[in-house]
Amino acid sequence: MTLDQLRIFVAVAERQHLTQAADVLALTPSAVSASLRALEERYGTPLFDRVGRRIEVNAAGRIFLDEARATLARAAGAERVLVELAGLARGALALQASQTIASYWLPPLLVRFRETHPQIDVRLDVGNTQSVADAVREGAADLGLVEGGIDDAALVAERIGQDRMAIVVAPGHPWARKRRLAAADLQAARWIMREPGSGTRSALEEMLVAQGVDLAALQIELTLPSNEAVRAAVMSAGFVAGLSELVAAPYIAAGLLAKVRVDLPPRDFFLLRHRERYRSRAAQAFEALVRTA
Repeated sequence: MTLDQLRIFVAVAERQHLTQAADVLALTPSAVSASLRALEERYGTPLFDRVGRRIEVNAAGRIFLDEARATLARAAGAERVLVELAGLARGALALQASQTIASYWLPPLLVRFRETHPQIDVRLDVGNTQSVADAVREGAADLGLVEGGIDDAALVAERIGQDRMAIVVAPGHPWARKRRLAAADLQAARWIMREPGSGTRSALEEMLVAQGVDLAALQIELTLPSNEAVRAAVMSAGFVAGLSELVAAPYIAAGLLAKVRVDLPPRDFFLLRHRERYRSRAAQAFEALVRTA
């Protein structure tokens, strides 16, 4: 079994599509197919179901996928150690961040890091808070940046910043002119929410509970997968949403959204790293920069 075979298997398993995996790996579909077939025949274990022209990872493949990802993460870590021991003026840093941080808080820091360390190849992937934590735990990311705390014994979470949540509505909504809201108002509202696992949703739910709102009785009209989708939906209809002020502030200033008068506490941003895995010099340099933000 080779690392290339593992990379090909993971790429196909994640996309469940031979051609898409081949494009990402810069290989031909026939080469990808041959690699999978050799792996399955070598160990006598089918890893995919071929359904017509489609390919679907089966139960055995799903079990093997975790091991393959872990092996590739360890191999990447070993390579980083050798690069640093050799004193080469290059390196790589894999980051994952939740949407609000990745889109509004992190970019200026990435620019500063690039200017200071132009030899480091930085890759940023975006997810929600839970998927970022999963990536750091599994070794797919060196560091993660998330909104809200993560309860995971494998990870170290360091507070690195704050923002505030805002309850927002369209300018024509009755709440745009209301002086103060009570818990009953919040309970009766028609809400648009981010998806479960999102730091924005978790923070909003905690704040609503603190205001005396019963989450089980909350009227959630739509669940959307991004801050931008939530913002656009609220601007076009009589719904209510909770967004980071980093997201909402330009639209409030432009008169396209109205901020509702509800006192909400700040929420924390956290830097995540694995408790036991090797920390590269690139990761340590980025951590030091983030602490100055």
